[in-house]
Amino acid sequence: MTLLNHKVCEIDAAIAEIPDGATIMVGGFGSPGTPFALLDALLASGQGNLTLIKNDANEPGIGIGKLIEAGRVKRLITSHLGLNRTAIEAMNTGQMKVTFHPQGLLAEKIRCAGVGHGGFLTDIGMGTEIAEGRHELTLEGATWAIEPALQADFALVHAERADRYGNLIYRATASNFNPLMAMAADRVIAQTYRIDEPGELPIDTIHTPCAFVSQVVQVARASSQQGVRSHDH
Repeated sequence: MTLLNHKVCEIDAAIAEIPDGATIMVGGFGSPGTPFALLDALLASGQGNLTLIKNDANEPGIGIGKLIEAGRVKRLITSHLGLNRTAIEAMNTGQMKVTFHPQGLLAEKIRCAGVGHGGFLTDIGMGTEIAEGRHELTLEGATWAIEPALQADFALVHAERADRYGNLIYRATASNFNPLMAMAADRVIAQTYRIDEPGELPIDTIHTPCAFVSQVVQVARASSQQGVRSHDH
């Protein structure tokens, strides 16, 4: 178990704990909130056969796009690939298996894992390809599909600020999938621009409490955004 005051570490040491074949949630919606520095470190570290869970596939040459191009992703669980032609090609050639979920269902599957639920009932996608393989039940005359929760070995998240205990504050649209994913993984590695001492973060602005965070690494603002397209700012 990680002690509260021993969570700050170097980025390479944090990433080295991820094994081959791990299932990893990656925060972000497009570029905002994506932990680019952690993903670059994962690329450099060499792990393969990975299952990634992310809202999208980023764009070619940035974020998880780099891992896909390097052939390190065996499976991607996502909502869309539309901005990444390399990911589409990897899917079409069989290099990478892709599982699609509508974005609302993807978010709720992650949230359920974070709060300890095994899944939820939904009528979204009934009678379409979305419902293929789902179990159904009838409740008070209505038919529902069972969507299982979605959990991961690791979550990589991006925060604007943190403290040494691992409390996290996200900025603006980085508060997308990051808070959900930080609750739904066995281990959570957070990158941040600034690490404060305990007690320096305003309590009512903390989005992810330290209980969910395993390790915190500080990154330079420029290095963590080096792959971001200009139109994403």
